[in-house]
Amino acid sequence: MIEYGDGTRSVHAGLPPAVPGEPFLPGPVFAAPYHLDPAIGPSASPNGYGRPDNRTRRLLEAAIGSLEGGSALAFASGQAAVTAVLLSVLRPGDTVVLPADGYYPVRGFATSVLAELGVRPVFAPTAGPHPDYAGVRLVLLETPANPGLDVCDVAALSARARAAGALLAVDNTAATPLGQRPLDLGADISLASGTKALTGHSDLLLGYVATRSAPLLESLTGWRTLTGSIPGAFDAWLAHRSLFTLDLRLERQSANAAAVVAALAGRSDVTGLRWPGRAEDPAFEVATRQMRRIPGIVGFDLGSADRVARFLAASQLVAAATSFGGVHTSADRREQWGDDTAPGFVRLSCGIEDAADLVADITAALDASK
Repeated sequence: MIEYGDGTRSVHAGLPPAVPGEPFLPGPVFAAPYHLDPAIGPSASPNGYGRPDNRTRRLLEAAIGSLEGGSALAFASGQAAVTAVLLSVLRPGDTVVLPADGYYPVRGFATSVLAELGVRPVFAPTAGPHPDYAGVRLVLLETPANPGLDVCDVAALSARARAAGALLAVDNTAATPLGQRPLDLGADISLASGTKALTGHSDLLLGYVATRSAPLLESLTGWRTLTGSIPGAFDAWLAHRSLFTLDLRLERQSANAAAVVAALAGRSDVTGLRWPGRAEDPAFEVATRQMRRIPGIVGFDLGSADRVARFLAASQLVAAATSFGGVHTSADRREQWGDDTAPGFVRLSCGIEDAADLVADITAALDASK
């Protein structure tokens, strides 16, 4: 079997067989109902009704599944994907271990909805120490963590979870399946917000879950069918189209991050610099051993909220916006969203601009913001 490279896999993932006169990627199917066989009904076709059955969504799921190395289900958003995992797996009396420094709405969901349902949430920092998994039903990791960019050893923690009888899921949003493949590292589930770098054009909301477990896939499929948390056909089509440039976008974003980090490292007015691809970063050893490429996300502290505002106002190329992984460089001050960070902490997501232009703009904006 031929082992294709990342660029080739991204371009060809999930495409149907070539048929003369047909497009490479068929256009989106918007149907809600489909024609049914008058006698045997929906069993005659995989398309019965638009909520559980949509051929555009299935092509996207085939593409994501091939990149993740499992079977994939698409959801309406990343938050819909992670809550689907939590609610379909956990039952009253269960314990779930969650990242203390990961995406803040997941912590909020755990301390409100899950706790009210009788599920006990335990929070652990991504970099550790991690608790004993005895008696735990599910462990959720986020690596690299958002926004602090700490990294954990997925293979080691997967082995610990398996020995304790727990399931392990990895939020793969920051890395994408071209950056790391959690299922190859022993995880039971890989999930992500496809809104971010996976699709990368800041024009849709999407989430997904991938697994190699048939029982988990069946449970999650049933959950999605009953709750209706599906992406629209046009969003699914846009997402699939966007995958074609995933390798190119990630390569430029990572290279831009390296250039920006090199410029920031020499400045006395920038502290707390984080990027797992930097040799001095505490996550460097695990990240470079575990990951196939480092994402274009950089963290640093400008000392105060006022200086962050001045920096963003002075920049011509850095958009003040939340989210990350897009083709446009963006940055935001994470404390304003509820993250437990210093007031001046900035998460900067490098886009695909020319590195020299981006470094010059950021340097000038930092100088102007002093």
